[in-house]
Amino acid sequence: MADKAFLELEGKRYEFPLVKGSEGEVGIDIKTLRAQTGAVTLDPGYKNTGACQSSITFLNGEKGELRYRGYSIDELAEKASFLEVAYLLIFGEFPTAAQIQQFESDIQKESKLDDKLVQIIDSFPSSAHPMGVLASATSALIAFNPSSVNVSSEEDMYNAIVKIMGKFPILVAYAQRKLTGQPYVGPDASLDYMQNFCKMMFSKEGTDYNANPIILDALNKLLILHADHEQNCSTSTVRIVGSSHAGLYASISAGISALWGPLHGGANQAVLEMLEAIEKDGGDTKKYMAKAKDKSDAFRLMGFGHRVYKNFDPRAKIIKVAADQVLADLGVHDPILDVAKGLEKEALEDQYFVDRKLYPNVDFYSGIIYRAMGIPVEMFTVLFALGRIPGWIAQWREMRLNNEPIGRPRQIFTGETLRPLNR
Repeated sequence: MADKAFLELEGKRYEFPLVKGSEGEVGIDIKTLRAQTGAVTLDPGYKNTGACQSSITFLNGEKGELRYRGYSIDELAEKASFLEVAYLLIFGEFPTAAQIQQFESDIQKESKLDDKLVQIIDSFPSSAHPMGVLASATSALIAFNPSSVNVSSEEDMYNAIVKIMGKFPILVAYAQRKLTGQPYVGPDASLDYMQNFCKMMFSKEGTDYNANPIILDALNKLLILHADHEQNCSTSTVRIVGSSHAGLYASISAGISALWGPLHGGANQAVLEMLEAIEKDGGDTKKYMAKAKDKSDAFRLMGFGHRVYKNFDPRAKIIKVAADQVLADLGVHDPILDVAKGLEKEALEDQYFVDRKLYPNVDFYSGIIYRAMGIPVEMFTVLFALGRIPGWIAQWREMRLNNEPIGRPRQIFTGETLRPLNR
């Protein structure tokens, strides 16, 4: 393959270098395009635009592959803990036993909230969506950590990382307890990361809490599967906000707001709302699958297919097993989940969906698991954010260490040309 690309514009020929990735991806380096030609590219949604070079996550949508730092998502979900994967994403290598022990210990030391931050969260009305609470509380962390991170100092960077990793699960758990009218439960230093999170989320006042190992395993897998996903909407937001040299907490707060949208992190909430609507209408899955195939029908089947994956979502294969285990262990009998099983069966057997590779995706199964655990639907995206924290940190850190320029997209202006003000 040639190492250059050529563009002909208005009778002139220009050349641009190619950039080749380690997995064979090819990009055309057009950073001098405007300077050379006076023209810019137009790519709504940035579907064909590489905004950076990254060594964190590799995604092949055609083959249904997802890897973190070279490790397949299948192996990581099966063999690793969420904190091990977080360390891998952020620092680039899988941790030794000593490294992960130190990492967890340092996170645990930061697992506390300032009383004034608790008061801020308490001041939100009960009607506040937990994603709004989470974004605001994360942004408020800046007030309690006013100094900016010195990215050239490994110590400063590490301290900022363990602080957000320590405090974020508390914010998530407290958001749920506030939503469900339960009192705040602080962290327990005797428990590991996942057990501590579950206790803060699920424990009842005045009773002992023992975490169900199947629930722990399912949550561990869910967080790993959501930990990073290349340059998606929220990750790109974190990087572009951070490119202005905004701090880590401010950048992550912006990512949370981007994640909130129903076309991104809110997709699993949209799945459950769809299932509830179908169940309310009688639960006829065949009827709704027919509506999904009818192009003239406004009904949209949520949780099937994926914008990036043109085959089966590799995360869905993993979490489907966990979903079956959770439902079997908890013995849940829920008409909403019966509707979900019916839709899944129809999609896997219907030639229309098979031909178009419209399989259930990770959002479909994650919503089912959270529903079975008794987690309110408004919390689904909040848990997505908890899983995505290490990916956001890794992407922010990489962007700053690479000293990437401030993000500044161009546009094609289509408004009025110069005109006089007649008055």
